[in-house]
Amino acid sequence: MNDDLANAILTDHARTEMARRQVTEAAVREILKHPQESSRVRPGRVVVQSVLADGYLLRVFVDIDRSPPEVVTVYRTSRIAKYSRLP
Repeated sequence: MNDDLANAILTDHARTEMARRQVTEAAVREILKHPQESSRVRPGRVVVQSVLADGYLLRVFVDIDRSPPEVVTVYRTSRIAKYSRLP
């Protein structure tokens, strides 16, 4: 799945949210390639996520029911325990 996600396109909404939330495309692309966790949100959508060096969890939501997959939104959160199974 990660090979497909590495080629995901960024929707206009995702780019807008990335700019608003000060998340770089490089950070998103890295998580798409090498997520620490991934899970299905609903049929056709997954969330991939990793803890960043600044201590925040970056969550990337991807619609996988299309080709290429589309990143629909991105956000950072400090509430790692709520969203992650990482130690």
